Amino acid sequence: MEETSNEKKQQQKAYEQYVKEVTPTHNLWLQMLKAFIVGGIICCIGQGILNYAGSLGLDKQTAGSWCSLLLVLASVVLTGFGIYPKIVKWGGAGALVPITGFANSVAAPAIEYKAEGQVFGIGCKIFTIAGPVILYGIFSSWVLGVIYWAGKCFGVF
Repeated sequence: MEETSNEKKQQQKAYEQYVKEVTPTHNLWLQMLKAFIVGGIICCIGQGILNYAGSLGLDKQTAGSWCSLLLVLASVVLTGFGIYPKIVKWGGAGALVPITGFANSVAAPAIEYKAEGQVFGIGCKIFTIAGPVILYGIFSSWVLGVIYWAGKCFGVF
């Protein structure tokens, strides 16, 4: 009985050592710096689009719409060419958080499941990544709306 207990302990130690060897280590500060750089570049591109659209005489709302449209288009095109996933791998959250990351999360499954057909491939799988974001975004908006409405009814807001 002692032998099996010792064997189990040795196996556990060997397994822990194996996990330690194969688990990638990440430098948090380096990851944050990369995210800051990538997110900053995306924001600078967006600001450049806004400034250019403003110089053409567009109002702020129309310029913002064009900015969003062009950033989403660029993200989808870069996803299609396999470039945006490399940016995401290097920049992490800096590339995933902005509107470009959301566009990537819709375009990537559409490209991946294209071979399965329009309905069962693209139609069923296109929101596999973005779906939870949309769901919880709508749900939390609804909850906050109900809280705001209740607050208005009771004179809190």
